[in-house]
Amino acid sequence: MTTLSPAMSDRQPATTVRRKVRVVSRRRRRIENALIAYSFIAPNFLGFAVFTLGPILFAFALAFMHWDGSNPIEFAGLDNFWRLFEDRAFIDAFWNTIIYTAVSVPLTLACALGLAILLNQKIFGRDFFRTAMFFPYVASLVAVAVVWNMVFNPEMGPVNMLLYTIGIPPEDLPGWAADRHWAMVTVILFGIWKSMGYYMVIYLAGLQGINSELYEAAGLDGANAWQKFIHVTLPQLAPTTFFVTVMLTIQSFKVFDQVYMITQGGPGTSTLVLVYHIYNEAFISWDLGYSSMIALVLFLLVLVVTVVQFRRQRED
Repeated sequence: MTTLSPAMSDRQPATTVRRKVRVVSRRRRRIENALIAYSFIAPNFLGFAVFTLGPILFAFALAFMHWDGSNPIEFAGLDNFWRLFEDRAFIDAFWNTIIYTAVSVPLTLACALGLAILLNQKIFGRDFFRTAMFFPYVASLVAVAVVWNMVFNPEMGPVNMLLYTIGIPPEDLPGWAADRHWAMVTVILFGIWKSMGYYMVIYLAGLQGINSELYEAAGLDGANAWQKFIHVTLPQLAPTTFFVTVMLTIQSFKVFDQVYMITQGGPGTSTLVLVYHIYNEAFISWDLGYSSMIALVLFLLVLVVTVVQFRRQRED
């Protein structure tokens, strides 16, 4: 049986103490670093909690209430939900939003991709045309909407004057925003024109990331331009296309500004969309509970579509 000398027995407790001190010191530094990190995060998180998360949760709760903004809040249960099926304006707004999304998303995607491929070539004035195509996205919505209404004025706009010049009789000229049969077309065209420049820039970034050796190998195999586009460009742009599709879909479901500036949901309910209907119910009729229920339906609709898109992408 071994025995520790007095010197060794004194050294062991000292070593243990130093080890404990180092452990405590490291733990204290980790806590201090965490507190410093949280102190930087706290203002942003506090702003998010107060101005974003809080209103979202309140809106979800308000969907099951009756409230006009002044009188006491009353519990409504599912009254606001059942009211949706009796509200003809909501049904029109729902289908108008679906139609707008189903038409504008593929057309905007196709226009953005076509412009990106064209302006990715070495052509004269390429930088100017890139800037010109991107300008509508950053331009003031009010200004471009006013110009758009003037250009598509059914009586004296240059578009109808051009159509009349090429032989279309006056009675067959489209009424654009003033005609319930053409109003949605006008809104869709405006949305495509204003958004395609932004997504063109995203596609340009994707195109410039494609390895040129893939095109050289395809050329050696005898592929023409169309075959290179189908078998090289599109597969290589699949992640970019997925991102653009998701962003375009969410943007289309939330469409409001061009409807407000061009048609105000009319004529009748021909261009009434869900977000504009929420605006009418919340700030015109002051039925905050019912407008929150419409917002909840819109949230669930966007969520379902986005989840489906992500699952399709994962399967592909």
